[in-house]
Amino acid sequence: MRQQATPDRSRPPLYSPEQRRRRDASVWTVVQGLLAPLQFLIFLVSLGLVLRFLASGEGEAAASLSIVVKTLVLYVIMVTGAIWEKVVFDRWLFAPAFYWEDVFSMLVLALHTAYLVALATGWLAVREQMLLALAAYAAYIVNAAQFVLKLRAARLDERRGYSTLAVAE
Repeated sequence: MRQQATPDRSRPPLYSPEQRRRRDASVWTVVQGLLAPLQFLIFLVSLGLVLRFLASGEGEAAASLSIVVKTLVLYVIMVTGAIWEKVVFDRWLFAPAFYWEDVFSMLVLALHTAYLVALATGWLAVREQMLLALAAYAAYIVNAAQFVLKLRAARLDERRGYSTLAVAE
């Protein structure tokens, strides 16, 4: 005999039915879905260039340029993500469903921006700039994992029937 899955009541669903409808109808959902893997690909290339520079001292310009490109894409994804949050949750940032992801995103932004400041001002030596970039990248990986886990939670909610359940309540 097969049991029917029951929703996990230990946490509220990530999206209300109306928020899910807005999420699914928004062009910003598609934009985020395209930018996130693009940013990750840029990150992987840049990480390789930074590690190559740190190991050999070669390729400083390529590594620096790749960090700048990664940071610019990060800014774009953060701005479009804030627009997405406004459309879906009616808040520019720090919607309860994504509060801790947004908090950690601020750290990611701060570290990437600190790299740009160090690069532009010579505030740190090149090696230290690259180490700062690695710190920014470590924070980015944690933040990306947070968002992947949220995406997984949303899919689990949908499988568990939260959307129909929330309407029935």
